[in-house]
Amino acid sequence: MTAYLVKGVSVLGAAPTDLLIRDGVVAEVGADLTAPGATVVDAAGLVALPGLVDLHTHLREPGREDAETVESGSRAAALGGYTAVCAMANTSPVADTAGVVEQVWRLGREAGLVDVQPIGAVTVGLAGQHLAELGAMADSAARVRIFSDDGHCVADPRLMRRALEYVKAFDGIIAQHAEEPRLTEGAQMHEGEVSTRLGLTGWPAVAEEAIIARDVLLAEHVGSRLHVCHVSTAGSVEVLRQAKARGVRVTAEVTPHHLLLTDVRAETYDPVYKVNPPLRTDADVAALRAALTDGVIDIIATDHAPHAVEDKECEWAYARPGMLGLETALSIALDVLGPRWDLIAERMSRTPARIAGLDGHGVDPAPGAPANLTLVDPAARRTVDPAELASRSRNTPYAGMTLPGRIVATFLRGEPTVLDGKATK
Repeated sequence: MTAYLVKGVSVLGAAPTDLLIRDGVVAEVGADLTAPGATVVDAAGLVALPGLVDLHTHLREPGREDAETVESGSRAAALGGYTAVCAMANTSPVADTAGVVEQVWRLGREAGLVDVQPIGAVTVGLAGQHLAELGAMADSAARVRIFSDDGHCVADPRLMRRALEYVKAFDGIIAQHAEEPRLTEGAQMHEGEVSTRLGLTGWPAVAEEAIIARDVLLAEHVGSRLHVCHVSTAGSVEVLRQAKARGVRVTAEVTPHHLLLTDVRAETYDPVYKVNPPLRTDADVAALRAALTDGVIDIIATDHAPHAVEDKECEWAYARPGMLGLETALSIALDVLGPRWDLIAERMSRTPARIAGLDGHGVDPAPGAPANLTLVDPAARRTVDPAELASRSRNTPYAGMTLPGRIVATFLRGEPTVLDGKATK
């Protein structure tokens, strides 16, 4: 295994130092280190962070390899500074059995660019009728601990209770896509002034808030772990705030796009801005940013949702919801939070790794720590070009936008997956 000597890097914004990476760990940290035979990485002006961890990624394989594969999604993740991603279950076939989650896990190991941790489905076929093989997936080689029907809500409260009770036995988590389906039939965007003016059926905030309120009560009753996917409204923030104050075992995520974009983007009728949950209002964005800062929202998760061209370049009503996110997430975080490196590390690495139970990830660069880390150039600015993205899809809502920060290098267990801003394989 090659040793790497990272020279002059700022660990989490501290004074410049050197890092010696050897045998998969950070062997030494200090000034003026020497290491004969090591490959030197000039990191002057760069910031070292623990490798980013995404709790919400869609890799599409098996079934929709035209939109993304585990390999292409892993490459996009590495280029975005990630060392681990959790792959959602809405593949084809659905990841609702030990066999499918193990397939995804093995594909991730073969790609070798990030650690791919499968998320298992809560219900068979995401149909919301019968619990999937939760125990078998938990006992599989993939060791699944998070289960989600993301893209669909576990709307039946009895089934949701049973799922929470089941996973409690092995300290698992149910990650809920909070959407009361009877309130969102035919919905195309956020319900509000813009939807009324555009004549598009609205997706009311209460459809999200009602499910979160129900589920925190169920989680409190059962004493189990609940994770709320892609929180998007100010009302949801308040429900979560109250639940956490009572000691409910609930965590929550927000996506980069819900931190930056609003429903006015729908005025273009460009389906790249169609997403579920929909882009909300300025007031919602402000509430989400504040909640992310104060910890009511625990993490940033990308909800990276690649789609083939024909699923996006069509009329708004027929377009599939979702946006790319892996390669731009850190830049959005920098834009929203500024260079608050410890906060960024907490929301994008340490806490998601802790929630998912990903040993070796979310650990700050220090002597003896696993060498899962990313090097960022905070002074760089780049204009997003969809054609330059590693994903097989091109549905980024940030096309043409100039964003701060650039990932220069990513290391997975001491081996570079990205060097000089380019994937190593």
